[in-house]
Amino acid sequence: MSIKLAVLKSGENVISDAKELIVENKICGYLFNKPHKVEFTKPILLLEDDSAPSDGELQITLSPWIMLSKDTQVPVPTDWIVTIVEPVSSVKEMYEEKVGAFEEDD
Repeated sequence: MSIKLAVLKSGENVISDAKELIVENKICGYLFNKPHKVEFTKPILLLEDDSAPSDGELQITLSPWIMLSKDTQVPVPTDWIVTIVEPVSSVKEMYEEKVGAFEEDD
């Protein structure tokens, strides 16, 4: 499995097992297997004093990228992908746990 984080033209961050779609020795797109949308927010803390927490924590949520689809594999053309990167370890582990739980339910 090659788990990657893709940033799409729409601004969405999608994590999945990504494979290149190659036609005539040219990458024409990617096949996302079990894609999940990655959303993050910074928790809001109300403090009585002016000190701010310095830990920089984010709340991360993963949800199926196309919620109403039964498809587990989604082809995405290269012109919709801004970049593909290696996700940070904690997000990758979170994705692996979630996808593993889905596979156990099937």
